[in-house]
Formats: sequence, C-alpha cells, structure tokens
Amino acid sequence: MPSSRLKVALADVLKQSGYIQDFSVEGESKKTLTLKLKYQGKTPVIEGIKRISAPSCRRYVQHDEIPHIMGGLGTAVLSTSRGLMTGQKARKEKVGGELLCTIW
Repeated sequence: MPSSRLKVALADVLKQSGYIQDFSVEGESKKTLTLKLKYQGKTPVIEGIKRISAPSCRRYVQHDEIPHIMGGLGTAVLSTSRGLMTGQKARKEKVGGELLCTIW
C-alpha cells in the first residue's frame, strides 16, 4: 500500500473511531492530507499516539495477541489482509496483522 493511501486509510480509521472530526485530501500531483481534530471542551480527544511497528522492526500479532490499550479506552490500529482496522474489529473478525500504532 503506497504511503498516501495508508495515511488516508489511517485518517478514516481515526474518524470512524471518533478521534478526529473530519479529514480531507487536496491537490493533484502533491496531495495534502488535512485533519480536523476533535475536542471535548478545550481538551483534545487524542491524548497520545505511539508508533509500534517501524520499517526496520515490524511487529506482527495474531488476533488473540492484540493488546487492550488503557483497559479498552484506547485503540490499536492494525494493517491486515482486509485493510486497516482497529484492534477491536480485528479481534471480532479473528484476523491478525501488523500492529502499526496505539492511540489513547
């Protein structure tokens, strides 16, 4: 998956999970991804993001090894054979993959 499609897919997962309000992709040759962050009052919904898998050290997990982030308050994002999805959805569909990041 090219990096621009991966970024758009990640933004879509963040929107579906309720971490961002909206996103847009602008431009033809040089595309720009713009995220509209979501707030509760003056506090941002996203408190932190941690990258787990990197090009030099990829981390793969099976569906029963997907971590629960902050007791279920956070979200793990996986790249699976069925596309990018949250850890909760991957557990439900019993599919593993590359653990990209965690969000809380």
